[in-house]
Amino acid sequence: MKDLVIYIAQALVDQPDKVEVKEIAGEKTLIYELRVGQGDLGKVIGKEGRTAKAIRSIITAAAMKIGKRAQLEILE
Repeated sequence: MKDLVIYIAQALVDQPDKVEVKEIAGEKTLIYELRVGQGDLGKVIGKEGRTAKAIRSIITAAAMKIGKRAQLEILE
């Protein structure tokens, strides 16, 4: 799952080497903290948050397959 978040984020940004994802695993919940390079935050969020919403939908669907819930936090 962490690799999926990294793969999607690196495809969107100008500085793929600055993409960092931290996974916090709970009993039934997975939290992913995504950090990108300066100036790339808007590309990950997208217009009106559409890109971020799409990434969250993909992660939620992938997490359901393993019986967990997933949450994506995009940090500055």
